[in-house]
Amino acid sequence: MTRLRLFARARDEAGRAVDTFDAPTLGALLDEASARYGAGFAGVLARSRVWVNGEEPTDGPSTVLAADDEVAILPPVSGGGVEGSAVGESGSSGSW
Repeated sequence: MTRLRLFARARDEAGRAVDTFDAPTLGALLDEASARYGAGFAGVLARSRVWVNGEEPTDGPSTVLAADDEVAILPPVSGGGVEGSAVGESGSSGSW
């Protein structure tokens, strides 16, 4: 199962720092996480950076995940996010 690590506000909204998912792609994992944790989490996710194994995923939401991968949700730390900062838009950033 792919490990999801949550930081700052994402952790607060999810109520946990780590979880696991059995999802084939990054987009599927993030959709499952949004459904599991609710609208507050989805709002944070829309402004967050998403990394897979410590790097920005070049294939965005289509990035194929392996069982030993680690996905990290990194919300903006001080204030608002940068427009289009989450994975998906323009191939590297977007909202879920």
